[in-house]
Formats: sequence, structure tokens, C-alpha cells
Amino acid sequence: MRLLIMGPQGVGKGTQAARLAEYFHIPAISTGDIFRYNLKNQTELGKQAQAFIDKGELVPDELTNSIVKDRLAMDDAKGGWILDGYPRNASQVEALDKMLEELDTPLDAVVALDADHDVLMKRMMKRAEIEGRADDTPEVIAKRLDVYTKETAPLLDTYETRGVLVEINGVGDIDEIHKNIVAELEK
Repeated sequence: MRLLIMGPQGVGKGTQAARLAEYFHIPAISTGDIFRYNLKNQTELGKQAQAFIDKGELVPDELTNSIVKDRLAMDDAKGGWILDGYPRNASQVEALDKMLEELDTPLDAVVALDADHDVLMKRMMKRAEIEGRADDTPEVIAKRLDVYTKETAPLLDTYETRGVLVEINGVGDIDEIHKNIVAELEK
């Protein structure tokens, strides 16, 4: 199973990706986690990414694309994967299409989670309190939700046209949301 999990920040992508990874026995690959690892360990990539993240901006495509391509080529991803946080724009869709063609690994489905803007803001503020993440200020959260609406949400139309889009309400009981996703994927 090769999946994308998409939706705005705070909708529960990471939670559902982890559950789906366990269910399908495939790795959940979060570009956010990869970047946070590199930031924490002050790697060269982390240093390059830090300036963008501090401003609430997204890391440039070429940097993100190369990380994703390397990760998808790893042995544990040969039997499938779930990508969380990628692609975020049309350029990254093109890059992912090329990667999948080179790796001879077609995309099975795109799971799109959605929730109301106010729900997302509350969730993100709560996460900021619990995790103490510097990138979760109200201004940065609002900017990221706006970027998602303008750049990433339109990608769902592309995947709907390709017949691989599965839309799921991201509000409610975590177990019920997981069951809904699995039921849709197994259709």
C-alpha cells in the first residue's frame, strides 16, 4: 500500500498515519518529523531548513524533494509507505510522480482529512502548549493554514481526477476516523 495522507495542520494526519502504518505494516514517513530530527541534531539540512521554519515558511521544494526521494528508496519502504506532509504544492506533485515512476511504485490512494478552521486552531494551540513547539504560535499556525488552503488543498482536485482520492472527516473519535479510512481503502 502506497498512500498519501493530506490535510491542514492539526487535522490528525500524524495520528492516523501512525495507525495506518501499524495496520498495513508499512512505514509512516512524515516530512515534518524528518525536518525536526535534522533541526534537533543541527545537521546541514537542519541548518538550511531552520531559517524558513522560524518564519513559518515551508522548506524549499528541491530540499524537500531530495529528502523524500532518498526516504522512499530505503529498504523498509519497498513494500509500501504512507507519506505525511508531502506533496504540498503542484511542483512537488510533479516531483513525486517522477519519483514513483523511477521507483516503479504506483500511488494507491490519497487520504484527505478535513476539519473546520476553528477546530484546527484550537487543536494546534493545545499541541503548542503540550509539546512546547516554537513553530506553533497563533500567527504561524494561521499562516500555515492559509498556505495549505492556497497551495495544497487544490492538489486534492488532481488526485480526485486520477481516481485515488478518499475524503474523510477529521473530526470525531480517533478510532472511528481510523475505521472510516480503512473501510474506504479496502473498497
